[in-house]
Amino acid sequence: MKRLISITVNGKLHEVAVKPNQTLVDFLRDELHLIGTKKGCEVGDCGSCTVLMDGMPVNSCLVLAVQANGREIQTIEGLESPKGLHPIQEAFVEKGAIQCGFCTPGMILTAKNLLENNPRPDRGEIRRAISGNLCRCTGYQKIIDAIEAASQYMAKE
Repeated sequence: MKRLISITVNGKLHEVAVKPNQTLVDFLRDELHLIGTKKGCEVGDCGSCTVLMDGMPVNSCLVLAVQANGREIQTIEGLESPKGLHPIQEAFVEKGAIQCGFCTPGMILTAKNLLENNPRPDRGEIRRAISGNLCRCTGYQKIIDAIEAASQYMAKE
């Protein structure tokens, strides 16, 4: 039996009926067609499904859609503004931090949370913040460089 939820995704309110066992990642991808949120391990280890729930990074494969009732969700699709890419997205492109792109949405949203709470993190703080997001392509160097650059870009705004 489906349950009615009210959820705000990328600033838009949705009132929908969901299955009680439907994960947030499946809801976002299958119901709202927001496929930037990736499905990786589906057990909370890789971070590819990371979204921001009320501003905090969560593994959307571990959150049921019904648990997101009344919450605000931000996905990678909600990061770009009418002005263009978010400074974190710009830094990822500029620094070559995007390899296959599978981990990128989760990394960027995790970085957004970090930089909102710590505008000038050192490299160790960046490493700790992204430790829940696995990248199979890089040694993380370019990702850390991008987050560091994004903090500088955002400080200028």
